[in-house]
Amino acid sequence: MVIFSLENKLFFCNFELYLFKYKKMKKILAFGGSTSSTSINKQLATYASSQIANVETEVIDFNDYAAPIYSTDEEANGFPENLVALSEYMKQFDGYVVSLAEHNGSYAAAFKSILDWLSRINRSVFNDKPVLLMATSPGGRGGASVLSNASNYFPHAGASKVITFSFPSFFDNFKEDKVTNKELNDRLLEKIKEFENNI
Repeated sequence: MVIFSLENKLFFCNFELYLFKYKKMKKILAFGGSTSSTSINKQLATYASSQIANVETEVIDFNDYAAPIYSTDEEANGFPENLVALSEYMKQFDGYVVSLAEHNGSYAAAFKSILDWLSRINRSVFNDKPVLLMATSPGGRGGASVLSNASNYFPHAGASKVITFSFPSFFDNFKEDKVTNKELNDRLLEKIKEFENNI
């Protein structure tokens, strides 16, 4: 029979606390699919990522990744160095929080071009990691069309799991950097919990 003293028990408790403290935290990359300086989708992505428990989060701005509009002619000149660096940088994250602007029922032109470049640099843009995919707009449809397009495409771009959320009427439901509509916020937190379970 093995007898553990109080001293031994305290040692094991302290050791477990040490492991918990220094266990490598998951890393999440968040961004809005827009280059607008007042992007409501970047605001939503920033908020959602801040609600994820026990992770390190980074929010990037696509204005920092300016590049020519993608075309085969441009690709013949080589990949933009800043997007090669972004593609490599994305590999260190365990999941992605993305909120897409909707322009005429589809991606914003700037985001579509960046996505095209990234997919040429690395077909698995999202590196077989989960994506919390959202869209918002001033109107009541909450970017439903672009959300549908992206949810169909992202698995082909390396998203291991796509969890979708549409946020309608942004300016009515989001103020002072947070969601003010409790029902919407509760639904978003449910999606965030699902995302947490997949990272």
